[in-house]
Amino acid sequence: MLFSSQTFLVVFLPALVLGTILLGRLGSRKLVAWYLLLASLIFYGWWEPRYLLLIAVSIYVNFAIGKKLHAKPSKLFVGAGIVFNLAILGYFKYANFFLDNINFLAGTHWDAGTIILPLAISFFTFQQIAYLVDVYQGKAEDHDLGQYALFVTFFPQLIAGPIVHHKEMMPQFNKPEVFHLTGENLKIGLLIFSIGLYKKIVIADGISVYSDAVFAADTVSPTFLEAWAAALSYTFQIYFDFSGYSDMAVGLARIFGIRLPMNFCSPYRASSIILFWRHWHMTLSRFLRDYLYFPLGGNRHGTARRYANLITVMLLGGLWHGAGWTFIAWGALHGLYLVVNHAWNALGRTMQWTSGGWIGRWAGRVLTFVAVVVAWVFFRADDFSDAGTILLAMSGMGDAAPTQSMVNGAAWFWIAILLGVVWILPNTHEWFAGHNPTVEPEYGAPDSLLRHRWIWEGWSGALWRHRMLFFAPFAAILGSVGLAVAIYRGSEIVSFIYMAF
Repeated sequence: MLFSSQTFLVVFLPALVLGTILLGRLGSRKLVAWYLLLASLIFYGWWEPRYLLLIAVSIYVNFAIGKKLHAKPSKLFVGAGIVFNLAILGYFKYANFFLDNINFLAGTHWDAGTIILPLAISFFTFQQIAYLVDVYQGKAEDHDLGQYALFVTFFPQLIAGPIVHHKEMMPQFNKPEVFHLTGENLKIGLLIFSIGLYKKIVIADGISVYSDAVFAADTVSPTFLEAWAAALSYTFQIYFDFSGYSDMAVGLARIFGIRLPMNFCSPYRASSIILFWRHWHMTLSRFLRDYLYFPLGGNRHGTARRYANLITVMLLGGLWHGAGWTFIAWGALHGLYLVVNHAWNALGRTMQWTSGGWIGRWAGRVLTFVAVVVAWVFFRADDFSDAGTILLAMSGMGDAAPTQSMVNGAAWFWIAILLGVVWILPNTHEWFAGHNPTVEPEYGAPDSLLRHRWIWEGWSGALWRHRMLFFAPFAAILGSVGLAVAIYRGSEIVSFIYMAF
């Protein structure tokens, strides 16, 4: 069941809100919590009911190990829990990938059969690994099985994140005001959801036709302009698709009084790859930092070890996104970007270079954006051959001579519009900042949050402070358009990109 589907928008969400209101009037928060847990399980099982057993087993085993760790911290138990989670993830997501590579190298013919990837397995696996490590380190409190199950399966963040921490969610579940619907939470939640719905249905799905025209072509042979149009279109498609999902998740959670962590904060404004990864899929970046980069030693053992750790983390981050060499190449490329960025910063400190002011920031922004666009080619391409063909065309060295144009002028119109949107307009969090829509990141608000506010305050400080007076109706209109398009398309609704991970 997709957030953008008719079933969810017309049946599931209204029934869930109405049921929560009715149960809330009975005065039992625990009853509402169990109702949300049941709804979340129905939401997950709608796709494939048999995998309810898998997520139930995963929840129970991790909860049982967590209980043991609460009673007595043990490296053996936390290690066993991590192995258990990675074994499940490894079998369902990577078994055939590894067997295919072994067969290629050894000339064997091993076959694991058809394995259907369970929905959201990467997300709830990482979430529960983080929980076990937090319990072992004394950072997570003890709770009953029902609360823990709701923490894992809470439907807004279950399918594609944000990847939440136990200490972010469980204390909220115990607050008296949570699960009691209020007019303020319903208004803010629906408005944020509306923005996300519009991002997905209208923008991401709309511009996908231009990237698919090249990347999904039977014979990839684009011209220079077509290759860049396809790469840029996918750059915006994946951002508005995933940030749209994140907005919808944040909005849905807010309806029930829950604040999820921020997952996107204008990443394409970033003036360096380091800042890009502070702004893009922020909860995954946090997980990789806290549970992989730091345990590997971080930057505590010299420059060479730090760079090796960065490469390792990004390689594994690429593999997490998908069982394919193109994803690994994407991760490796970003790892190399980070190494170059850190080395450049170190050289700048040694040479005492200045930042270059606004010219330097914009130069860094353009360079970072182009680097990210190039890397997305590996992420989107079906294989290295297609990626190489498109990159050669983007470099001007392709030998394309297509019989018909795969991308028309409308693509460049939308690319120009969306480039202005991501570089200039405030993001969702900025618009709703006065209403505390999300849990602030532990390392503080990302740098881009206030980067462009002077544009708006230059008109009038009062206008910015009262921005919701005109933005709320605008968001409602966007949501109505998104809802109308979703209902019109019906079964033609496209899945979210990150649901495949």
